[in-house]
Amino acid sequence: MSVDEKTVRRIAHLARIAVTDEEVPHLQGELNAILSFVEQLNEVNVDGVEPMTSVTPMTMKKRQDGVTDGGYPDKIIRNAPATEDNFFLVPKVVE
Repeated sequence: MSVDEKTVRRIAHLARIAVTDEEVPHLQGELNAILSFVEQLNEVNVDGVEPMTSVTPMTMKKRQDGVTDGGYPDKIIRNAPATEDNFFLVPKVVE
């Protein structure tokens, strides 16, 4: 696959990058080099290779998911403008 001048300008426009006429040939060469590298990667046989997110086996650290009330509702609602039974009161916005 080869990138032409028109494609370079379109990519620059989509990326919202200002490109001068002098920069187009350089960018064209760089994009063509990147695409040729990607084509080389397509030649690699990956049959039977599992997808991975890291080169070392890892498990995600998870905390116990438990619901608590915090144990200090008085401190939480202390600065609220209006409360009732340890709940925040808000003005009615829907009729």
